Amino acid sequence: MNRYMPITGVDCTPATLLIDTEAPLDVLFETADYRIRTVTQLLENIAFRSDISSDTLVLSDLCKMLTIALRDGCDVMDVIGRRLRALAAE
Repeated sequence: MNRYMPITGVDCTPATLLIDTEAPLDVLFETADYRIRTVTQLLENIAFRSDISSDTLVLSDLCKMLTIALRDGCDVMDVIGRRLRALAAE
């Protein structure tokens, strides 16, 4: 695994948003946890509000924004999984 891995969805070359795959596991976990929990909390707030009236464009933009944060968190969790599997194989 390369030391710096570009996050999913970045089509630029060279990529500018990278994950340090050699960062301490607790730091990687906190990074992923923050992004995934942020998305979860916002979605829970939206789901439990019955009075939301918004147009499709606003909801579409909101979904795109949440997808970016969730994808970042999943990318970091992927790095954690790879690192843990490598440790288990040793």
